[in-house]
Amino acid sequence: MKAKNKKLLKTAGILVIGILLGWLLFGGGEKQTDTHNHTGAEVEQIWTCSMHPQIRRNEPGLCPICGMDLIPLETLSESGDPDSFQMSENALKLANITTIVVGASNASKEIRLNGKVEIDERNANSQSTHIPGRIEQISINFTGEKVVRGQTLATVYSPELVTAQEELLQAASIKESQPELFEAAQEKLRNWKIGQAQINQILANKKPIQRFSIHADVNGVVTKKMVDLGDYVERGMPIYEISDLSKVWVLFDLYESELGWIKVGNEIEYTVNSLPGEIFKGKISFIDPLLNSQTRVASARVEVNNKDGRLKPEMFASGIVKNNVGKADSQEIVIPKSAVLWTGKRSVVYIKEGSGFKMREITLGPSLGDSYIVKDGLEIGEEIVSNGTFTIDAAVQLAGKPSMMSPEGNGAGNLMSGMDMGGDNKKNKPETKMSDEEMKNMDVPETENVTDHSKMEKRIAVSKDFQNQLKKAFDQYIILKDDLEKDDHSATQKSAETLLNAMTKIDMKLLSNQEAHNHWMVISKEINASATSISKTSAIAVQRNHFKHLSAHLIKAVKLFGINQQVYEQFCPMADDNKGAYWLSLSKDIKNPYFGEAMPTCGETKSIIK
Repeated sequence: MKAKNKKLLKTAGILVIGILLGWLLFGGGEKQTDTHNHTGAEVEQIWTCSMHPQIRRNEPGLCPICGMDLIPLETLSESGDPDSFQMSENALKLANITTIVVGASNASKEIRLNGKVEIDERNANSQSTHIPGRIEQISINFTGEKVVRGQTLATVYSPELVTAQEELLQAASIKESQPELFEAAQEKLRNWKIGQAQINQILANKKPIQRFSIHADVNGVVTKKMVDLGDYVERGMPIYEISDLSKVWVLFDLYESELGWIKVGNEIEYTVNSLPGEIFKGKISFIDPLLNSQTRVASARVEVNNKDGRLKPEMFASGIVKNNVGKADSQEIVIPKSAVLWTGKRSVVYIKEGSGFKMREITLGPSLGDSYIVKDGLEIGEEIVSNGTFTIDAAVQLAGKPSMMSPEGNGAGNLMSGMDMGGDNKKNKPETKMSDEEMKNMDVPETENVTDHSKMEKRIAVSKDFQNQLKKAFDQYIILKDDLEKDDHSATQKSAETLLNAMTKIDMKLLSNQEAHNHWMVISKEINASATSISKTSAIAVQRNHFKHLSAHLIKAVKLFGINQQVYEQFCPMADDNKGAYWLSLSKDIKNPYFGEAMPTCGETKSIIK
């Protein structure tokens, strides 16, 4: 009996120990596994737009701003520097980010000048008549005709000259007794440029010559005809302008901002529109010491040998002057403009450090066209972002790190907290477009001062469809401008509403180029804001103030993208309390929208956008 009880106790002990081990092995492990799975469920893939990194979604779809496919957001682990923003290689490729290594080179600035061929003033002559009377015959009937020195230009009948000849004949009959009178009669004819041979002919024929010829004093081309058959002319009156076109001038316009870069003796390469593919070279021989009070430009002269006559006055020319900016025999740090974000007061670039990027403020020197000289802030050998700088800055700003608009940063994730993350309550809902009000209120950093017309970038290639859509908005802008010229505030309000409607029909998805896309985001926002303000007020002074802002941004759009039409950029120095303001026009004639009927012709054409 005792042995049996002992056996039962042993069996029960083994059973208890087995249960305890099973709980430890399976119960505890099950809890750990559940905790692990819960943690993994909280880590979700974030999707964003390569063009608009402020967009965040928990699932793939389309960007609510531009309609592009969302891409997965990939960030590597943070580096030791909290201000460094990390991006994977895949993310860099998707965002089209490129970098360059900073180097030193000879800095030269290219100044582009526009001008036209003009007559050499030293070879322009006024052909006048030395005989008063009536034009009886004209040998040169049209401008552009070539003449040679001594060629007969016209024939004049002069009653005064006939009378002087009769006096000569009478004096000749008594010259033996009064030689002084005879000599005086001859001198009178000589003053009319009657040669001694003709005087002898009059004396031999013993009768006056009725008509006298006017002969060309120089060789050249008739550039102006100032008399017609039957006209009466006075002594010394000009009847033709004759110019020698074997030498001509090419006069280039120099704006005030360019005067410091151009010197007498600078070499210039230029092309002439009517002679495509041919490059001419010359030297600037003279710079006008005075500015034109109307156009605010001076002229730079290039003297050209034109014996073959290929260059004709009024032909348009475009030239480039290359000017060394750095010190003699020095190497300057030069970076492309696309690498710089400029806020007006600060200029920043993004330095690549390992797999991350960090913002750095730099000091810029002179602009070299498509690049800048860097005075301070960069060292040779450092790697900077040359393309996609705007995209990186937007992502850095959203991550709460120091950026162009927030140099001190704003705390990691602060901006993220306000973004639409597309949580579970949206998983089964279709992708929706962002409303017009949401788009208008989006904070999109500006990369440059769009009202500074001296810093315009070169034309960006976009599709014809986008240009046509922009052209329709431009046509509505012209109607709006015309209404302001007429001082019609009611029509101006309606035109602004029509312009807004045309702007909504411009498809941003047509801009596949990132640079074009970023520019249009800023420009369209400003145009819509200005047009909206104009449509909501009937005070024409307020409308004109908003029109100034609208015009500045539309000018940038037309210059950057083009509308397949020639447009005149015009400027009134008295607008905006004498600060000056620009506008666009289809005609070179000035019709001022800022003063209307009060001063309709105040202003000037600054440039032609082709």
